[in-house]
Formats: sequence, C-alpha cells, structure tokens
Amino acid sequence: MSKFITALAAVAALFTFVSAPAHAENLGVWRNPKDNIRLHITDCGPSMCGWVVYASRKAEADAKKSGYDTLVGQQVLRDFAPTGNGNMKGKVFVPTLKVTLSGTAEFVDARTMRAKGCVLGGLFCKSQVWTRVDGVQQVRVSKAGE
Repeated sequence: MSKFITALAAVAALFTFVSAPAHAENLGVWRNPKDNIRLHITDCGPSMCGWVVYASRKAEADAKKSGYDTLVGQQVLRDFAPTGNGNMKGKVFVPTLKVTLSGTAEFVDARTMRAKGCVLGGLFCKSQVWTRVDGVQQVRVSKAGE
C-alpha cells in the first residue's frame, strides 16, 4: 500500500506539470515538493508536454524497479490543453505504475502550480504544489527515436 501511495503522489506531481498553460511564463523547469523530480515543460505543437530532466537517486531506483533504465528523459506529460481560467488538463504517464492517467493543473502564480490527480474514477486523489525553478539551465532532453 505504501508503494501505491508513493506512486500516487508521484502521479499527482506529474499531473501538475502537465497542466501548464501554453503561456511562456509557464514554460521551464518545475520541481515537486521534495525536489526529487524536475520537469521541463515546453510547447509541443498545439499543446504542452513535459520531460523529466532531473530525478533523485531514489526516484531513479524506483524507475529501475519498474523496468526503466532511467527516469531522466521520459516524457511524462502529454497533450495538456487549456480548460479555462488558467487551468489545464492532459495525460500523465507514471513510469513506476506503467499507466497513463488524466491530470489537471492550476497555475496559482508565476512560480506556483497546484496539481491534482485521481485514480479509480476519483476514489483516490492527491494534490501537490510544484515550484518553478529559477536559474536552472533549460535542458533539451533527447526523445526516443532522435
């Protein structure tokens, strides 16, 4: 159960990143509350997407237990589009669970993003506040097939 809750927390964190509006102020690198995962949110055509650019040793170990060589470079946010009032909705891939879920994000201000993710039809929900990372070099992560 503990592993499920940890994975759910990671999912919620990822939901937050994916939900970034297609405004320049929401692009860039964001960190979760424990700063064990950082995502680079970028434009991906008509929507927003996010790639893992930093993962702590523990986060990497969890990814390896799930069959991934590395968490860094994984696209975890896909197809995030505005839903109104600065909010966004899209798909979040959770490597440790090997599932893609729906997620939402609300940008509270230029440095704060509130993410919420639910599983099992809203039975289990988790929200987290992510923080923009200033002064971090924007990294381009090579995607599979490039």
